[in-house]
Amino acid sequence: MRLGIRLLFGFFLVTGLAAFFTLRVFMVEVRPSVREVMEDMMVDTANILAELASDDLSTDKIESGRFATHVRSYAQRPIDVQIWGMAKQSLDFRVYVTDATGKVVFDSENQATGQDYSRWRDVARTLRGEYGARATREVQQDDRTSVMYVAAPVTHEGKTIGVLTVAKPMSTIQAFIDRAERKILLSGLLLLALSLAIGVAVTLWVVWSIRKLRHYANAVGQGAKPAVPQIPGELGELAMAVDAMRLKLEGHEYIEGYVRALTHELKSPLAAIRSAGELLQDELPEQARRDFAGQVLDQSGRLQALVDRMLELTKLEQRHAQVERERLLWSDFLKPFVVAAQSTRLRHTLEVVVTPEDAGVHAEPGLLALALSNLLENAYSFAPERSTITVEAGRNKVAVQDHGPGVADYALPRLGERFFSTVRPDGHSKGSGLGLAIVRQIMLLHGGSMVVLNTQPGLRVELHF
Repeated sequence: MRLGIRLLFGFFLVTGLAAFFTLRVFMVEVRPSVREVMEDMMVDTANILAELASDDLSTDKIESGRFATHVRSYAQRPIDVQIWGMAKQSLDFRVYVTDATGKVVFDSENQATGQDYSRWRDVARTLRGEYGARATREVQQDDRTSVMYVAAPVTHEGKTIGVLTVAKPMSTIQAFIDRAERKILLSGLLLLALSLAIGVAVTLWVVWSIRKLRHYANAVGQGAKPAVPQIPGELGELAMAVDAMRLKLEGHEYIEGYVRALTHELKSPLAAIRSAGELLQDELPEQARRDFAGQVLDQSGRLQALVDRMLELTKLEQRHAQVERERLLWSDFLKPFVVAAQSTRLRHTLEVVVTPEDAGVHAEPGLLALALSNLLENAYSFAPERSTITVEAGRNKVAVQDHGPGVADYALPRLGERFFSTVRPDGHSKGSGLGLAIVRQIMLLHGGSMVVLNTQPGLRVELHF
């Protein structure tokens, strides 16, 4: 499973579980909370009505007195109000009064008058001086049919002479409960959706940042020198730390590798110079002296060329500035190379083919000239005398083709490594391998590539920008 999917799944799982349990708590608490509020209001209502019923109950006029008349009138009052968008069109309190024995002496709905309610919880507890309340379901399995009863003692001259109970069906407030539950559910789903969107955004940012780090690491592993990715936060600090570590490691490995390789390359010309110098100390014929002196000059020139190319390659490998690209037309850019080949009377013919005629490349002129110079020098070294060296240029690419012996297939992948070279056609001399290494480094700076192909006969080196 990919990192982004794992992060998103983990975020969604945590958020989903948190939202589920939070919604569950809210949904479970809505109904009891509404009942608690309703019970609180019914306690106040019952006690107010108990005070109003006291005089009529004490004079045995509870059934026909002012209290009964007003309560029955209340039940008949027309009502049509909007409570926070919910319509209320009926008055739902039922009121009944019992005497001190628990017998119902008044019922606003005329359902229980004369019945013994002394065992009902609301009446029995109130007669004992306790808080009396109960909830009774009309249909046992359906909580929506529950009716809440709250009682208050009716007192006269300090004595409890009866009980007044206020009843209200839960169904009358069910619409408010349902609306609250819907709002909580919709809000929870919206919160979950927003959390998921945030999770997706955070995951995409993390994955994007990690991918930038991965591309940077891959480019470094391939020998390129990319800019440090600009990432905010801790990942950006990690990128800077990785780049600092890379520079330290590169510096150490760079010096170590160069010293080792350069030491190996210097052994042969130094040994030849030393041998020739020792022999020149002896009495020699004039021709032998000239031969040994020429050998000293040849090997010194080889050392000079090696040092010069080493300096060029070192500057390229340690370069941190961006390539300053320009739009260059091949037809104009390659003219100096043709003129140079003609003026120096080389033993080869240089042919330039540009297709189409307006083809060009975006590159840094100095670096491009250095790359082509090294490619042509390499071709001149390996091509037979009086053969043709061809430069083929197109849109954002150029190739140098010779007709020499080429190289063994096993050596193709290594061309471009420092100090790796093959034996030249004369069988005696061997290059330093730095020419193609310089070309390869220039292409890395341009973000391009160098491709080497055996063409039988010859070798073809292509530069793709």
